[in-house]
Amino acid sequence: QVQLVESGGGLVQAGGSLRLSCKASSAIFRIFAMAWYRQAPGKQRELVASIGSSGTSNYADSVKGRFTISRDNAENTVSLQMNSLKPEDAAVYYCNAGTYSGTYNPGNFWGQGTPVTVSS
Repeated sequence: QVQLVESGGGLVQAGGSLRLSCKASSAIFRIFAMAWYRQAPGKQRELVASIGSSGTSNYADSVKGRFTISRDNAENTVSLQMNSLKPEDAAVYYCNAGTYSGTYNPGNFWGQGTPVTVSS
């Protein structure tokens, strides 16, 4: 069992930056691929960025060049650095532990979510 706790969300002006963090409760964190999802009101949850256990990362086209996912296996933490934020980035952001097999496969471990609001 892995518990995930996100932090770092908040209110930011368009063009600003935020850094989200997700802390895992278990040292087996290092064997999982990790990902950040987001869900805006009235929309489906979407994959934003993922990172494999070896550090290989992938991004949704909408955030490429603006967001950076990273992980620290010693601290059981995955982070999402978000720069040049746009109003359409506003959502609740969720951390997930899953696997890679060509694409990212979400596991059953989700955090509680952290809200990001971007004012225009």
